Amino acid sequence: MRHLISELDLTADEFRSIIKRGSEFRQQWQNGIHEALFPRHTLGMIFEKSSTRTRVSFEAGMAQLGGHAIYLSPNDTHLGRGEPLEDTARVLSQMVDIIMVRTFSHTALERFSEASTVPVINALTDLLHPCQMLADMQTYFEHRGDIAGKKVAWVGDGNNVCNSFINTASLLGFHLHIACPEGYEPNADVLNRGKANAVIAESPEAACNDADLVVTDVWASMGQEQESKDRKSAFENYCVNAELMGSAKDDALFMHCLPAHRGEEVEGDVIDGAQSVVWEEAGNRLHAQKALMEFLLKSA
Repeated sequence: MRHLISELDLTADEFRSIIKRGSEFRQQWQNGIHEALFPRHTLGMIFEKSSTRTRVSFEAGMAQLGGHAIYLSPNDTHLGRGEPLEDTARVLSQMVDIIMVRTFSHTALERFSEASTVPVINALTDLLHPCQMLADMQTYFEHRGDIAGKKVAWVGDGNNVCNSFINTASLLGFHLHIACPEGYEPNADVLNRGKANAVIAESPEAACNDADLVVTDVWASMGQEQESKDRKSAFENYCVNAELMGSAKDDALFMHCLPAHRGEEVEGDVIDGAQSVVWEEAGNRLHAQKALMEFLLKSA
């Protein structure tokens, strides 16, 4: 049995295989074909942090695979009323075939997965967001081929998505250049582990210079709303605009995991422009996650 808690739970070949399968699922979906590969299978979805894309993509994905999904908010479980994580994991393992968890604490998710006897998927923690990486890489591969050896620029907060880009750079062999204000760097342990493929750039311009892919995210993630004013000041010069994209390669792509704040981390003419693939990127959450669930369920 396998879990996906970190990108590094996969080998490079497994990662590439999953996103290739995701592209196959996307093509089938576009042709109106749905394979009921897992009839009568149930996905348990635990949400401590809400999300439009995560809920819809997993719920629709499991339905398209022939199964069923159960949405569990903090009000729907005993987690918020003192039940140990391990007990919840053991109970749900008796009732569902696979579990996805979107939560704050990465450590708590690790504890949950250790007690579970069915596959567990990290649908976001405060440290990592591996499902986003599968969708992002599937999108890049569909447009430009393999990302190995390419330059990727990250502009903005060194958050969980940035940490996941560091892990994925190590796994797939691309070069990540991170532009972030002092004090907003990615996790030190993650960066140190991935230092062969990820570096802190001197400026957004240096990070984006000759880049094949430019990526950003919101300046204040969920749970950081009280820091918004300070963060806006710190990130004032970290907006991805047309000038910054102009320093990247002519055929560079732009990605954002959404939701986006136009006029803050990205200008409208970039996210809505010809180089942006954010809508396909969002759509590929559905297909990459179907491929991931197939991979884990077949491994169970």
